[in-house]
Amino acid sequence: MLDKLDAIRNNFLRLEEQLADPEVVNDQTRYTKISKEYFKLKEIVDVYQQYTKVLENIEGAKSLLKEKDEELREMARVELQELEPQKEQMEEQLRTLLIPKDPEDSKDIIFEIRAGTGGDEASLFAGDLFRMYFKYFETQGWKTEILYENEGTVGGYKEISLEVKGTDVYGKMKFESGVHRVQRVPDTESKGRVHTSAATVAVMPKMEMEDVNINRSDLKIDTFRSSGAGGQHVNKTESGVRLTHIPTGVVVECTEGRSQHSNREIAEQRLYQKIYEMQQERFNSDIAAQRKSLVGSGDRSEKIRTYNFPQNRITDHRIDLTLYNLDQVLEGDIEKIVEGLQIAENAEKMKAMEEA
Repeated sequence: MLDKLDAIRNNFLRLEEQLADPEVVNDQTRYTKISKEYFKLKEIVDVYQQYTKVLENIEGAKSLLKEKDEELREMARVELQELEPQKEQMEEQLRTLLIPKDPEDSKDIIFEIRAGTGGDEASLFAGDLFRMYFKYFETQGWKTEILYENEGTVGGYKEISLEVKGTDVYGKMKFESGVHRVQRVPDTESKGRVHTSAATVAVMPKMEMEDVNINRSDLKIDTFRSSGAGGQHVNKTESGVRLTHIPTGVVVECTEGRSQHSNREIAEQRLYQKIYEMQQERFNSDIAAQRKSLVGSGDRSEKIRTYNFPQNRITDHRIDLTLYNLDQVLEGDIEKIVEGLQIAENAEKMKAMEEA
């Protein structure tokens, strides 16, 4: 482990030198890329430096045990009793920090919520989920921009898409993809019977062309008049966007929003995601196996979580986590769930490292 940590520290120092290089500073794209890598390593290096200091202090205390002065030996024994637990704690922390991270974890996301089975009640639940997530995004200090929204007839949303920007957004939110089930008594239910409805959540890392190795010249862009949701405004303007990636033949369309700009943004992300997945499948077949781990693959057909209103209960079925604070969760307090899923993923990765 120490050899790996030394290599990380050396790489960190090289990145630090590059950030002070005027040539790098003047190249915004390169500077941003190096900065992200620098800050990704900084936490590991900071803990490693503290760890090496603890090791030095332990060696110093052990040398004092050889002294003839009993008072010095007693001081050394007391110091060792304090330092040994610190050493073990830091070793565990470093092992956790060294777990390989998904390179997409630092990316911003396109976040979509859609009403599923359950009619109006599903739309209302989709609205509840949006409110829950939006409050959580605020607590994280992330920036949001709504790209498209289609409201339900009695409230909530049939569908809503937004872009979320911040630190490690995908790393925290990627496990939210899937089917979210709600069990509650709808306001329209006169006999007080509990109904079950669902909404789907899709979390996509926000891709750029350089992430998926495609060229702008390979894209054919068509606009057309949309006949989808949006009323007369959509029919009068060419707000629909169709993108074709000529080398692969991948075609995506987006007609959901009023704005051609927002439709193009959504279409680009869907195209990048499709091509990215094709490339990953071709060149890195074990990615699929990794994502179908304990925390789930994020496939929309999976029921990942149940929100039971009568019992004020929320259950994440992938990690067998059940909490009885649904009212607080719906106010954006989902950190315990997010952390539980991250811990489960890290445990799987650590197990894979040990077996390798």
